[in-house]
Amino acid sequence: MAVAGATTKQMPLLLVNAVVQISGAGFTGSFKEDCTDLSRRVALLAHLAEDIRDFKGDRGSSSCSNSCLSDLTVALQDAKRLLLAACNFDCTASSDEAAMKIAFQFQCVTSKLEKVLETLPYDHFDISEEVQEQVKLVRTQLRRAAERYGKTSLPSCALSQPLDGQIEPQESANSKIGSLNKENICNLDHEVRAMVESAKDSILDQTIHKVERPRNSSTTSKFGLSNSGDVDKEDNSTSNNLQENKKPNPPVIPNDFLCPLSLEVMRDPVIVATGQTYERSYIQRWIDCGNTSCPNTQQKLQNFTLTPNYVLRSLITQWCTNHNIEQPTILTNGKIKKSDGSFRDISGDIAAIEALVRKLSSLLIEERRAAVSEIRSLSKRSTDNRIIIGEAGAIPILVDLLTSEDILTREIAVTSILNLSIHEINKELIMLAGAIPSIVQVLKAGSVEARENAAATLFSLSVPKENKIIIGESGAIPALVEFLQEGSMRGKKDAAAALFSLCIYPRNKGRAVRAGIIMALLKMLTDSSRCMVDESLALLSILANHPEAKVAIAKASSIPFLIDHMRIGLPRNKENAAAILHSLCKRDTENIACISRLGAVIPLTELSKSGTDRARRKATSLLEHLRKSQQL
Repeated sequence: MAVAGATTKQMPLLLVNAVVQISGAGFTGSFKEDCTDLSRRVALLAHLAEDIRDFKGDRGSSSCSNSCLSDLTVALQDAKRLLLAACNFDCTASSDEAAMKIAFQFQCVTSKLEKVLETLPYDHFDISEEVQEQVKLVRTQLRRAAERYGKTSLPSCALSQPLDGQIEPQESANSKIGSLNKENICNLDHEVRAMVESAKDSILDQTIHKVERPRNSSTTSKFGLSNSGDVDKEDNSTSNNLQENKKPNPPVIPNDFLCPLSLEVMRDPVIVATGQTYERSYIQRWIDCGNTSCPNTQQKLQNFTLTPNYVLRSLITQWCTNHNIEQPTILTNGKIKKSDGSFRDISGDIAAIEALVRKLSSLLIEERRAAVSEIRSLSKRSTDNRIIIGEAGAIPILVDLLTSEDILTREIAVTSILNLSIHEINKELIMLAGAIPSIVQVLKAGSVEARENAAATLFSLSVPKENKIIIGESGAIPALVEFLQEGSMRGKKDAAAALFSLCIYPRNKGRAVRAGIIMALLKMLTDSSRCMVDESLALLSILANHPEAKVAIAKASSIPFLIDHMRIGLPRNKENAAAILHSLCKRDTENIACISRLGAVIPLTELSKSGTDRARRKATSLLEHLRKSQQL
């Protein structure tokens, strides 16, 4: 189906315009939530639309690709028309049948978008792997949304009206949460470098399996609640009946707060690759038992990544606070709950640590400073201490101390937070406490040691993908680039590690380039001391596919140095040099001619035979580009 009146050249512009118009819209009315969800998913296609628009190849060379592009444009225009209709729809003034039609259209549009994205020829349009991963995420979300619409007999606006004799359904928390993948990278070279288990490469190619667990009425009783509301009473006692009737109804736990496996309120909710949320210990136990599909959806998963669900955890905490309900804890009767659901004795002194945490709020500067110093020491020693300190509520207080007037207290506090951040759950608590702006301020204006620890903390916190977005938007990247240039050697390495982790997220690449990272890295690359060559090549390899970075690298006359690094050095440096040159030569005949003129053929040939897997792929591809250029 072609877009009416649109030529092959016009369709990419129509595609970009449709994405911009949909993602930039605001919504009201009965279908506000449905419109917002669809708009948010379309907004994630912005990079795909831009890549297609910027594609320099022959769009008309393949009738199949042209047809798929047309189908995608039509699907987005259908989505735009649906959003307009749904936004103006008034559920109270219209019939249920009319509402059902709108709901059915949401199912059709989401399903159509998912199918079109599945058939799009990404290789033909030279779509990057990062953008393809993002589109894959959108497809998963669209598929789940279409399935949800298919199972719903009434539209969301109709369900928002309380039914006679029934409790009004809780707002779905999962619709606000989304699914993100976690990426882990290299270790910190710092005070706690040897203990940073969460920063190691840990993406596993394994999957999870479905188990059907019926919900039962005993679920709420585990939290001091009762579904039945039964109390001791006498049949002939009118006063007892009156007293019972005066008792308020117990709060109903939202289903989104319950782990599908344990049927209990989640303490540490995590998201698996399908976007489903579970309690960490139960889903980890399920995985460890060798199950290979998602318990809820039975979908095969590509990895075992468990991403902290910060939004849901915050909602659960707020709900528990509002209803005066004690939130589940990882510590129970002096024992720690392990990933398999069992418990083990804890080695730390809980009472002593809790007393120490209370001293953090002392009005006396000396007492506060002494307490922070002891927290730093304890958090460095063991995982158990880090868990107890986090559970005792120290993290929000430590974050406040980052802005203390006492310089020494600030320095010790940032080091304590660095040590605590090694534990995965503490990462979430630090982010929830809003620590990033204060850490960035320490990075900008602290002592050398404090700045080193601030950079290391940003690296540790940036491991989960959702944190890369938050940290990238906080202004941390320019501060890290500045420290990369002027810091101590240890500080430079910490800043490089943080920048590498943050720049895995595409939008952070532009921020780093605009902050001047390219010139800083090229200076390190040519430095006679060669102390930062490894870090420079690694960072350049992930930045080189960014348009601004590509121009800056080429203008700096760095190609001869990159060719030299393909000849000598460690295998990973040869690999990264080849990857950078591959990005520079992509659709750039001038750079291809330059590397040919500078004698890159011999090292590329050697690398294509004896390099790492990635190096062989890049070298082989580059040699193919060189051969084609010589034939022209």
